[in-house]
Amino acid sequence: MIKKHIPNAITCANLFSGCIGVVYAFTGALDVAAYFVLLSGTFDFFDGLVARALNVKSSIGKELDSLADMVSFGFLPGVVMFKLLMVSDFSSPWLPYLGFVITIFSALRLAKFNVDTRQTENFIGLNTPMNTLLIVSLPFIQKDYPQIIGSTLFLIALTVILSWLLISEIRIFSMKLSNLSWGHNKYKYLFLISSVTLAIVLKFVAVPFIILLYIGFSIVHFKKIKA
Repeated sequence: MIKKHIPNAITCANLFSGCIGVVYAFTGALDVAAYFVLLSGTFDFFDGLVARALNVKSSIGKELDSLADMVSFGFLPGVVMFKLLMVSDFSSPWLPYLGFVITIFSALRLAKFNVDTRQTENFIGLNTPMNTLLIVSLPFIQKDYPQIIGSTLFLIALTVILSWLLISEIRIFSMKLSNLSWGHNKYKYLFLISSVTLAIVLKFVAVPFIILLYIGFSIVHFKKIKA
């Protein structure tokens, strides 16, 4: 009885972390909100892992996972974009609300994932945790590149691009490994090595490049499989 509730408890921890992150984001502490996103991402990774290890996967767990993700990786990044637009170089009382377009398309992404039988092992469209990781990295990057991240046009363009990527038909590989062979997972390993190297050298500035690599390696990976 206790065993079957463990994965759901971890999912609830993801949701709780996301709620705290939202509170910090609304107060303007976007850096703290980013750390709670990382915490949510950790819980999001382990809930599925634990469910498979304990063999207690359930339909309720799947639905709960999406609801938790909607807060941590849907509402929270929308709030972060809202706050960034609020202090961008074009002042308007209505413009910041455009940030919640991210939230809307995240909801569409999660709903699509739940009903799309093609996404049992991999993703179609950018997954919400990676999208959120990019958005919460922006306040850190802004410290070194204030003119870019503080640009209203840049933030609007990024919102449009990310919203499209969330519901696009681009196939994105999952980082779950069915085996450890190099041949089967070559592009996943290359992505991991490249990402770690970029993160060490560029720190937070590496995140946008990591997302581009993720999409790029995924495209090559699935092209090779078709070939």
